[in-house]
Amino acid sequence: MSWIKKLVRRIVGGGSCCLDTGATCCPQTDPGEVIKEAVKKNYAELITTAGTGCCGSTGTIEQLAGYTDEQLEGLPDGVRETTFACGNPVAFAEMKEGEVVLDIGSGAGLDALLATKKVGPNGKVIGLDMTPEMIEAARANARRTGVENVEFRRGDAEQMPVEDDSCDWIISNCVINLAPNKRKVFGEAYRVLRPGGKLMVSDIVTHGLPAEIRQDMAAWAGCIGGAPEEQEYLETIRAAGFRQVEIAEKLTYDEDTIRGMSGECCSPEGASDVALALAERAPQLAGRVSSVRISAVKPSREE
Repeated sequence: MSWIKKLVRRIVGGGSCCLDTGATCCPQTDPGEVIKEAVKKNYAELITTAGTGCCGSTGTIEQLAGYTDEQLEGLPDGVRETTFACGNPVAFAEMKEGEVVLDIGSGAGLDALLATKKVGPNGKVIGLDMTPEMIEAARANARRTGVENVEFRRGDAEQMPVEDDSCDWIISNCVINLAPNKRKVFGEAYRVLRPGGKLMVSDIVTHGLPAEIRQDMAAWAGCIGGAPEEQEYLETIRAAGFRQVEIAEKLTYDEDTIRGMSGECCSPEGASDVALALAERAPQLAGRVSSVRISAVKPSREE
């Protein structure tokens, strides 16, 4: 049985016939879709409880991600309180006035709103997220900010509701690791980028992660269980057709960092199940998890 099916068996129940070959009792069950539903459920809960405690609050996350007070100045408090990031791709993306930017997994809109400042009123930013509650929060944040050159679309990163060759930049922040089929995500990214377009992704990669953690839904929803090995991640981007695939920055997490990410400072009543599970596994995860910033380019038509 593949690791993804083992994970789904944990979610839907060990006795589920849905994973048996030729099963007809629940033919609509798809391992990838089950994972997506679990991820959506987790992030819907996070966005609706943001700001109620230190778990998932801005302090540690902003420090790890590298946002500055200058960047965040003028943004609504709601944006800062709903950041689930592991990097700051906008700060290093050389976007120009008038360009079109796609943010995969835009969440409550922080990176999308920051990108609007770079592309200006003649440019456009599209935020894509599969969680309805995130889309609602992002649109509300855009209204509070008064930004008009941003649009938030509900959709799946594995099947993006975006036209071919329509974007100059794609950014993403700690999201693609959550996708069951990362090859599809990068294939879609390649499709929607214009020739010569650029990719700037902040995400999580792993180094010899134990199988039992990959099969843990809490670890998956916490951006670790589904994170691929570092070289596998890079090869997946290259296989989609991208060139100049490089790691521009890398931070390997120690035990204290992982505990900070999980929000261990919260009481059990305030922490989410995912946060508590990650805190418990911090000794196992230390040194095996890194945040990386990866850049890549879609070849021009002449190449």
